[in-house]
Amino acid sequence: MNFLLKAVSPCLLLFSFAITENALANGDTLRISRQNCIEIALQDNPTVKVADLEVKKMDYARKEVKGSLLPTVDFSLSYQRSIELQSMSMNMGGQSSTIKMGTDNNWNTGFTLQMPLVNASLWQSIKLSETQILTALEEARGSRIDMVNNINKAYYALLLAIASRDVIRENYDVAKMTADIYRKQFDVGTASEYDVLRSSVQVSNIEPELLQADIAIRQCQLQLKVLMGIDSAIEIWPDITLRQMQRDMYGLAPGFDKSIARNTNLKQLDIQNKLLEQNLTLKKYAWLPTLGLQFNINWNAMSNGNAFKSQKFNPYSNVALALSIPIFSGGKKYNAMKQVEVQLAEMKFQRENLVNSLNMQVELAIDNINKQVKQISTSEQGMKQAKKAHDIMLKSFEIGAASYLDLRDSELADTSAQLAYLQAIYNYLISTSELDALLGKEGIEAIN
Repeated sequence: MNFLLKAVSPCLLLFSFAITENALANGDTLRISRQNCIEIALQDNPTVKVADLEVKKMDYARKEVKGSLLPTVDFSLSYQRSIELQSMSMNMGGQSSTIKMGTDNNWNTGFTLQMPLVNASLWQSIKLSETQILTALEEARGSRIDMVNNINKAYYALLLAIASRDVIRENYDVAKMTADIYRKQFDVGTASEYDVLRSSVQVSNIEPELLQADIAIRQCQLQLKVLMGIDSAIEIWPDITLRQMQRDMYGLAPGFDKSIARNTNLKQLDIQNKLLEQNLTLKKYAWLPTLGLQFNINWNAMSNGNAFKSQKFNPYSNVALALSIPIFSGGKKYNAMKQVEVQLAEMKFQRENLVNSLNMQVELAIDNINKQVKQISTSEQGMKQAKKAHDIMLKSFEIGAASYLDLRDSELADTSAQLAYLQAIYNYLISTSELDALLGKEGIEAIN
C-alpha cells in the first residue's frame, strides 16, 4: 500500500528539516510551502507515528500467531525431599513388619516438545491476523489522509488570516490618512473639530480589528505548527498568497474521477466484513478434531542422604499423539456462529448506507466546487467595481465634492468586497481538500 510518505523524496525531507533547523538557530522566519508542511507533518506528527506503530504491533501479533505452528520446547527441573518416608505394614507368618518406601531425594529433569499437527482453527487464526494487518494499514492510510486534509485547512486558514489582515490594514491606512487630512485642514481653519474627532474615532475603531487580525494569524500559525510537530518558537510564513492561488481555480473537468472506491471509511468497512467472514469460518472450524504431537525425554535420580552427592540420573522418554474430537459444548459453538452471521447481515446494510451517503457527499461537493468557481468570478468582479467606486469617491472627497460619510461608505463597501472575494477563494480551497479526503486521495494526488 502506497503512503504519502513513500512518495516524498528523502532528500527533499532532509532539505526541509535542514531549513527548519537553520531558521530556528538564526531566529529567521521560515517561508514554507503547503507541500513542505505536509511532508514535515507526515514525518513528525505524533498521530501519524502512532498509526505506524499500530501497524508494527499488528505485524508482531501476526508473527505471534504463526509461532503457534512451530514446535514448543520446555525444560523442567524439580526436586523433592522426603520428610517422612511412606510406610507399609505387612503381616508375614504371624509377625507384623513395617517397610519404608521411597528415598530421601527425588530429582526429575527433562525436555518436553509439543507441536500441533492438525488444527484448522489455528490455521484460520493466521489468516485472521493477516487481515487485521490490512485493517491497521488502512487506518494508517486514513490517518495520513486526515493529516493532509487538516494541514491543507490550517494552511489555507493562515492564508486567509494574512490576506484579511492586509485588507484591514489597508482600510486602517486610508482612515488614518483621512484623519491626518482633516487635522491639517483644521489647523488652517478649513475643517471643523467635529470632522477631526469623527475621523480620529474611525481610526480608533479599526485598531481593535487590526489587533484581532494579528491574533488570528498567530493562532493559525500555532495550529499549523502543532500539526507539523515542530517547535512553536519557529516563525513560519506561507510562500504564497491567497490571491495567487486563484490562478489554478477552474473547477472540475467533466471527466473528473469521482469514484469512492478508495474512500478510507469504505475500505475499512470492507476489511471488517472480511474479518467477520474469516471469523465465521473460524467458528465453524471449532467443530473439527485437532491432532497434536508430544515428545518427552527426562532424567530421574533417587537417593538417600545428601541431595548433591552420588546422584545417578536414569533417562526415560516417550512420544504421544493427542487427538481431540469436540462432541458437545452446550450449544456455545452454534450460538457463537449465529452471532457472527447476524453481524455480517448488519454489515451489509451498513455498507449500502455508507455507499449512498458517500455518493451523495461527493455529488454535493462537486456541485459546491463548481458553484464556488462562479462565486470567485462574481466576487472578483464586485471587488473591482467597489475599488473603482472608492477611487472615484476619494477623488471627489479630495476636491470637496463628497462628504466624509460618502467616502466612508465607499471604503466599507471596498473592504467588504475584498473580504468576500478572499472568503470565496478560501471556501473553494477547503472544498477541494475535503473532496480529496472523501475520495481517499493521497500522495502526489493530495498535494496537487
